[in-house]
Amino acid sequence: MANAAALPLLLRQLRLPTMAGCCLEVTERALKQGWSIPQTLAALCEYELAERERRRLERHLKEARLPVGKTLESFEFDAIAGADRHQLSALACEVGWIEQARNLLLFGPSGVGKSHLAAAIGQALIEQGQRVRYYAASTLVQELQVAKQALRLADALSKLDKYGLLVIDDIGYVKRTESETSVLFELIAHRYEAGSLLITSNQPFSAWDSVFPDDMMAVAAIDRLIHHAFVVELTGESYRKRAHTRQRKEQKSTLES
Repeated sequence: MANAAALPLLLRQLRLPTMAGCCLEVTERALKQGWSIPQTLAALCEYELAERERRRLERHLKEARLPVGKTLESFEFDAIAGADRHQLSALACEVGWIEQARNLLLFGPSGVGKSHLAAAIGQALIEQGQRVRYYAASTLVQELQVAKQALRLADALSKLDKYGLLVIDDIGYVKRTESETSVLFELIAHRYEAGSLLITSNQPFSAWDSVFPDDMMAVAAIDRLIHHAFVVELTGESYRKRAHTRQRKEQKSTLES
């Protein structure tokens, strides 16, 4: 006959540490409330799964390297034209477009919240079970350049395949050099119909000749990006300018009171 006192040890050997940690508490509650064996097992499994999900979320949020504190709830939708709350909330909560390797392209001048939206959508998708990685465009390009110089570009691109969504922020700030734009193009071509990209840019496609020095490369990159993409164009006053205006009003109100 099995020794009930050995249950925590057996659960740890089965690599069920959360069940092991709470089994005594749960079994005592089960005895007091008259739970059946299946009910008790179900309760233990729920604890284990909840803890695994918590650890997964913590691990994937850490690896994503998203800017912190950016949520859709804190985004000022009313101040920005082109920011469709319903559409962006749907993209944040539904993973179908990630599974279909579609892209999301956010355009707009500096300060309208492109990076905020990118980070918020990325975090929401992680909560839906997706793996996400955020990069400033210049940082990503530099890393890919180093890999290419070491003849490891193919490996570097393949390592990014584990992320369902790759966020490339501020692509317009990539320097207009052949070495940088070539690795950026190779990344776009590699992800085409294989993995989703979320790209923010302060320059419309018509000005991407400042990103890609070769017109044919620019056209080819744009063609791949928009083939399966949601395109959002944001306009409005800079967040920093709005914050400054609010601050001045509050200071004025304080002085007058």
